[in-house]
Amino acid sequence: MGWKKSFTRIFTRAEAKASRTGALLVQVGLHQPRFTPRQYDRLADEGYQKNVIAYRCIRLISQNAAAVPWILYQGRGANKVRLDDHPLLTLLERPNPMQAGSELFEAIFGFFLIAGNSYLEAVGPGGGLPRELWSLRPDRMRAVPGASGVPESYRYTVGGNHVDFPVDPVTGRAPVLHIKAFHPLDDWYGMSPLEAAAVSIDQHNDAAKWNASLLQTGGRPSGALVYKPSHPDAADTLTADQRQALKQELEQHFSGAENAGRPLVLEGGLDWKEMSLSPKDMDWLLGKDVSAREIALAFHVPSQLIGIEGSLKFSNFEQARLAFFDDAVLPLLDHVKDELNHWLAPQFGEDLHLDYDVDKIEALAPRRQQVWDRLTTVNFLTINEKRAAVGFAPIAGGDALQGG
Repeated sequence: MGWKKSFTRIFTRAEAKASRTGALLVQVGLHQPRFTPRQYDRLADEGYQKNVIAYRCIRLISQNAAAVPWILYQGRGANKVRLDDHPLLTLLERPNPMQAGSELFEAIFGFFLIAGNSYLEAVGPGGGLPRELWSLRPDRMRAVPGASGVPESYRYTVGGNHVDFPVDPVTGRAPVLHIKAFHPLDDWYGMSPLEAAAVSIDQHNDAAKWNASLLQTGGRPSGALVYKPSHPDAADTLTADQRQALKQELEQHFSGAENAGRPLVLEGGLDWKEMSLSPKDMDWLLGKDVSAREIALAFHVPSQLIGIEGSLKFSNFEQARLAFFDDAVLPLLDHVKDELNHWLAPQFGEDLHLDYDVDKIEALAPRRQQVWDRLTTVNFLTINEKRAAVGFAPIAGGDALQGG
């Protein structure tokens, strides 16, 4: 019976474990929902809906990542077996009645890139396997801090009504998966790439607004009319009627794109004084391109993939696509894969782990071809060693060296 007592003590200590610094994370607001440091609606509006560069980057990453199929393995190392028919794969392919798998994951990736946080809800009978997966809007979700530094629950609020998703204080498991990016100054929420690119996005949006305003009022002079009396007996200022008539004439004949370039005829002591810089003086186009490159940089997207002229960082489009997947798509897939293997896969059985099918990524085909070409020419590896190098299972009789 001694081993039982020893095991009980070990298990009790494991149950009671807690970070010594966890309690420090909750200085105020214990058991109260903690609001996100930035307004999600502002990020989504200014950064995604109104900025074509950020929109293109987010769509490019989320759509390409969502198009990569998921695969399921059981076991580890040389003993792992690929499962082609499993309830978990079925769930990922058809997660809910409203969405297919690619649409769900596009939403997960999109929310993550816009807000730095993405939430996935598992729906199923009590104690049973999840039957549906739903992506939840980050602006409606709040983390409720617990005493140990682990969220006590997650609160989802819509129209004044809320639903709480409790979190197990020991395992950290909950019906909701919180996928968050690294944030250097926040313990509960992730940081969006849009936050890092906020200044560049504002500059790019302001440049677009300036250009639109210029087109809409293309002929309006950017300066001031200065009145100088034509002779000593003339009044020093214009009358109210004269100012109103002059204003109406300028609006009717020199404002709007249709009046662009129309010459301004001055008389009666009027003189034109330039008061603004021209687009050339402001290097407007150059500044707009710099802002666009900085936005793409925040998302790890090569600038030539989003149509910025003069982008010659990569010698060809194929290399740019390869860099795009290496720097933007694959790290995001790895992040989500690890979260799913920690939260979702164990609910369907032991020793199951998800992965994504790299061989289905067409942009990586040149790299795979190089590996295959090198393996084909070597003679110091067995067939099974070559097959293992490219992710294939061993075959009978494949452990002997070729020609041996």
